[in-house]
Amino acid sequence: MGLEFDYKNGQTPLEEEEKNGLKIKSITTHEELDEFEQLNIEKAVEWTIYTKFKPGNILTEKFIKNLHKRMYSDVWKWAGQFRRTEKNIGISWPNIGIELKNLLDDTKFWIDNKTYPPEEIAIRFKHRLVSIHCFPNGNGRHSRMMADIIIESIFGGEIFTWHQSNMVKANETRKEYIKALKKADNGNLDPLIKFAKN
Repeated sequence: MGLEFDYKNGQTPLEEEEKNGLKIKSITTHEELDEFEQLNIEKAVEWTIYTKFKPGNILTEKFIKNLHKRMYSDVWKWAGQFRRTEKNIGISWPNIGIELKNLLDDTKFWIDNKTYPPEEIAIRFKHRLVSIHCFPNGNGRHSRMMADIIIESIFGGEIFTWHQSNMVKANETRKEYIKALKKADNGNLDPLIKFAKN
């Protein structure tokens, strides 16, 4: 029996070759997948708590891939590797490296020049990162963790609360998050910043 997923609003469907990267063959439903991914993510969160990151190492392709790998490598063989398929959202996959470099360069510029307040820099980064959609799966959760690492390790601030939710379940919190993302797509970051802090 293969994976047959019921995708919720805002989730990116996986291609067959990506589904084949599943390490735990007993998983057949989205709920089971979410459970195993959440356990793996909790290990990654623990790693972020006990690791002192050098600010200069965070805004790198290597760090972004390493964080994704730590979040998903118990579940997916391709964890930490950029996607090689087209998705319903995100940029064309051959451009991921270039767009990510542009984002990293822009973010360093914003920090050096204090272009925006720290919270806005972290959320702008998160929003652009999820728009690039570097990985086959887990981009939302990965980009939220990146925003937390940026606000805490680069700016010395408190991590965001994100409504105390992993936002995988299709509930009101997820709907509000998707709505805030769509407003950010149109240039209004305020709802997403507000969402991150609640």
